[in-house]
Amino acid sequence: MKKKFITAAVCFGLFLLLILLVKTVDVAAVGPEGAKIGLSKLNVAIHDLFGVHMAWYKVTNVLGYLAILVGLCFAAIGGLQLVYRRSILKVDKEILLLGALYVVTVIFYVLFEKVVVNYRPILMPDGEGLEASFPSSHTMLSCVILGSGLQLIKKYARKSKTVQLVLTVVFSVMLALIVAGRLISGVHWFTDIIGGILLSVALLNAWEGAVKLWKSRK
Repeated sequence: MKKKFITAAVCFGLFLLLILLVKTVDVAAVGPEGAKIGLSKLNVAIHDLFGVHMAWYKVTNVLGYLAILVGLCFAAIGGLQLVYRRSILKVDKEILLLGALYVVTVIFYVLFEKVVVNYRPILMPDGEGLEASFPSSHTMLSCVILGSGLQLIKKYARKSKTVQLVLTVVFSVMLALIVAGRLISGVHWFTDIIGGILLSVALLNAWEGAVKLWKSRK
């Protein structure tokens, strides 16, 4: 339990450190319309390495919608438990705290749409000028939903090892494709992806720690 909270604190600290570095180190006007980008040499080098591939952008969007569907499935489980058990306190602790995890994730999503750390490396075809890019909200959301899903599979698919294995493989492949595909697509800087991963790992470990803490108190 303590390890989870420590890991969450360390990852969140690294996330804040990354923001500081992006805002102060090697800042140069290398973005579209002369936008200033932090850690510019690193970001530009990796962006030039992969280039821009909008097909991957579309693929990761579809996978992102599927990830949201996974989240809705777990929300439905909680809703059914509430109906049949007739008390929110009788809903599984993992599901209740999962709801809190989703809420916090959405808050961060909205926050970084307003607080601009870095701008996208390209102007989006359907966009209206410069767009916030850090952290990769798509990466963060997908990692949180699928990462928590991988943990919940152990509980809700424990009666079937086959189902558990299939879901584990599917979630893992989706997660890997979204993270890698978002970088390859060229719609984010490298530091955007790292920021999304760090923040999601912090949130996931805080959630797991909270679940263990609640269970230990019962």
